[in-house]
Amino acid sequence: MIDFALVAALASLLAVLTFNRISALVTDVPELAARGGFDLLTSRGDVLDASAGLGTSLWDKSVGYVQQAFGLLVVAAFLYQWACLALAGRTVGKGLTGLKVMPRTPRRAALRAAVTTATDVAVYAVACVLLAEGEIVLSVLVWLVAVALFLLNALPVLGGRRSLADRVAGTSVASVEFSRFAATRRASTA
Repeated sequence: MIDFALVAALASLLAVLTFNRISALVTDVPELAARGGFDLLTSRGDVLDASAGLGTSLWDKSVGYVQQAFGLLVVAAFLYQWACLALAGRTVGKGLTGLKVMPRTPRRAALRAAVTTATDVAVYAVACVLLAEGEIVLSVLVWLVAVALFLLNALPVLGGRRSLADRVAGTSVASVEFSRFAATRRASTA
């Protein structure tokens, strides 16, 4: 939950920045007037086509900003998961709750980070981008897949079993105290 809250905070920050970018695009009246005036002059009298082109251009740029924000969110979520797991064997949330991921190898960290990012953020991001592009039915279908993947990853943990990310990456989450006990036990029997 702590790690998800960090990603949600980043998503909120990106949402504010994207809103400001779109607002700046729409409120830049001199540029809009110049672009609209040029489109009108080159339209050969087709005012509706000229105004539609301006509206489409603004819409396409706005959707592009939304796509960039979701892309950045997915990349940042992956890098957060991967860097924390590869360098420390735990994310901030796992560290605060006394947990770590074992075994700790760069390959397993990357695989676990990829699955976690896909189930927590990436598939939802695709659904949102599809919605912004007007693909409502496809967006709903992808959203349903996102919910199913999230539940497949999260529900086993509530029952004390390994998450989908752990099963795919061949890792497990253990308490730091338990892993210290196991290491001490192995050292004393050797």
